[in-house]
Amino acid sequence: MRVLVVTAVPAERDAAVRGVVSAPETATGAEAEAAETAEARVSVPGGRTLRRVVRPPLTVDALDAGVGPAAAAAATASALTAAELGHAPYGLVVSAGIGGGFAPAPLGSVVVGEPIVAADLGAETPDGFAAVTELGFGTVEHLPPPALVRAVAEATGAVRGAVLTVSTATGSAERAAELRRRHPGAAAEAMEGFGVAEAAAAHGVPVLELRAISNAVGPRDRAGWRIGEALDALAGAFRHLPPALATWKGPSR
Repeated sequence: MRVLVVTAVPAERDAAVRGVVSAPETATGAEAEAAETAEARVSVPGGRTLRRVVRPPLTVDALDAGVGPAAAAAATASALTAAELGHAPYGLVVSAGIGGGFAPAPLGSVVVGEPIVAADLGAETPDGFAAVTELGFGTVEHLPPPALVRAVAEATGAVRGAVLTVSTATGSAERAAELRRRHPGAAAEAMEGFGVAEAAAAHGVPVLELRAISNAVGPRDRAGWRIGEALDALAGAFRHLPPALATWKGPSR
């Protein structure tokens, strides 16, 4: 299987690659005999370079797309299109990185998105926020394959819950409470997942979101952030991703 991993920044991309490289062997038979991890850097449209890790039967391409849903969607769509034109399409897209956590996701834990939600895509009205779907347009959530979510959660020990995509990171207790009120199942907040999911859906490719929690969603307190711990947790999750994918009865392409 070929997997496209999309992060916002290089540090997240490199953590994902570090995890994949350290993953236990999943190849069997002749594949196992020939299995040898190979790494390369590959240019993709838009002037970006992805990191490729080949560990038969898995090929993982990790791309840092930039911050926010628009940048994530554009870079993901470009990479998916290039792969299809090259007759080597992806079987899965993973939006990954660090993010803010809602209880019960503590600092240093990992969340797998179920679903991936555009939390602030809509309009303010006299009665409060109205999601874009209430206005009669588009969608505000994508559902990863349930069997894949279960397999990844079991393999990584991740919390299962909604991952909210926002264009402005939450910085107050009031906004955190409002998001939680509108999305009672929220476990994490980040800024790229929905954009990645939109591009994946347009190409008919399943999507997954993995977030390692670096801070609590609420008042902005940089002294309380645990970015290094979260990046280590992200690498740990990706170490368990290949075995989880080996048990997932997903697309064969």
